[in-house]
Amino acid sequence: MRALLVSLIGTACSAALLAAPALATGRPSTAPAPPPAGGLQSLALGPLAAIGPARPPDARPRPEGGGAEQSGLRGLPATVTDPFSLLGVVWTDAEAPLNGEVRVRTRDADTGDWSDWRQLDPWPDHAPGPGSAEAAGGEPRGGTAPLWVGPSDGVQVRVLPAASGGGEDTRARELPAGLRLELVVPGTPSAGDAPAPGEEPAPLAGAADDGLRPPIVTRAGWGADESLRESGFVYTDTVKTVFVHHTAGSNDYACSEVPSLIRSIYLYHVESQGWRDVGYNFFVDRCGTLYEGRAGGIAEPVQGAHTLGFNHNSAGVAVLGTYDDTGVSADARDALSRLVAWKLGLHGVDPSGTSNRTSTGGQWPAGTTVELDNVSGHQDAYPTDCPGGKLYDLLPTIRTTATELQGTQPDDETPQPVA
Repeated sequence: MRALLVSLIGTACSAALLAAPALATGRPSTAPAPPPAGGLQSLALGPLAAIGPARPPDARPRPEGGGAEQSGLRGLPATVTDPFSLLGVVWTDAEAPLNGEVRVRTRDADTGDWSDWRQLDPWPDHAPGPGSAEAAGGEPRGGTAPLWVGPSDGVQVRVLPAASGGGEDTRARELPAGLRLELVVPGTPSAGDAPAPGEEPAPLAGAADDGLRPPIVTRAGWGADESLRESGFVYTDTVKTVFVHHTAGSNDYACSEVPSLIRSIYLYHVESQGWRDVGYNFFVDRCGTLYEGRAGGIAEPVQGAHTLGFNHNSAGVAVLGTYDDTGVSADARDALSRLVAWKLGLHGVDPSGTSNRTSTGGQWPAGTTVELDNVSGHQDAYPTDCPGGKLYDLLPTIRTTATELQGTQPDDETPQPVA
């Protein structure tokens, strides 16, 4: 196995000025434009008074007479900000549970309308593996899944602590230290956005061309700022498993926005959560375009940070959107099948088979052997709803299609089993 380069960047986030509550005071229209490469606004989430009229309709009851200190409620009043397009909440200790719920609403930069309240789910299962060089070499932080909201210029946040016990016990549990809101600006890289859906990008240097490789937009194609990530790469021995995820964000993004969306996720993973690079190995959009994720070579067994306990010898593929109740487009399904066939084929792995995997920690203690499908959903390796019921139900079809695609290769190109 190649040597590991373990130093992790910890780029400082720029602090944004807080505006007055609600819309009493707005940002001047002459506010400077975000830098071309994108950036962050980082806002501390402080104590709030007991929830008033803006409270989410399904929020749990608070103790009688509870003010900020009694209820433990934290957040940010309705605040006008510099423009942003993606947000998430992070905290200092990556191993600390949230012990609560995060609700946000945002203001549309074009119309000035406020969105409904939306929940941000914590994702401790999207992380560098326990004891890995990535986890040990830097300062990874806990966080929620990022949420793409499109061009916005205002935000309100409430972090509701969970109750300590059952029944009538409504005492608030302690929230993690260092809670802050991250507002991400995707920027506009000089390299331009990615090719149009279906357009064949230039192949990466050293990429295998075995007739199965689908068109994949490179990191340069979606405008990655390579100065942000760790300069080295971490490789594992092979790829035995493809883990399928969804990003749990909006489904109504325009496919022309996807390069901006991926740049935003990249910034959030690296600068907000303290990872060496974006966590996923690949992305798929609803138009069926495939994108390179973590750097190191699309044909290589690059170790990501996507499935706690099983980041080694695997690839993580994120389908952009939420697929709990929304069906997956035929274009996205077909692109995912082609990617699975090619990626597993490089390592002689049957998409319809299973493999014994050794956990490094998470749902199963480190050292536990677990049999997993070679094409698994995130929920097969961790107690989560990811990749959503509709996408998860498609996995048998994706396995079958990928296996059939591998069978269309000429005999002399059939992958040989990995020793």
